[in-house]
Amino acid sequence: MTAAISLELEKETTQIQETFSFEQLGMNEQLPSDEIKKQMDHLFKNWVCDRLNLSSSIVLEEDK
Repeated sequence: MTAAISLELEKETTQIQETFSFEQLGMNEQLPSDEIKKQMDHLFKNWVCDRLNLSSSIVLEEDK
């Protein structure tokens, strides 16, 4: 089983796409589909940040 991850920028003519086997992603294809989706969402976010050289942060402030 393979997973194709792609990104298209709306205002650009750039498209980035890579195809990975589940083995390359370190994923077990026998997992339930909801768990595969959860893991793929996480992998996609990391892939996008890596390809676009993005960084982000979340700051939580406790109410006083």
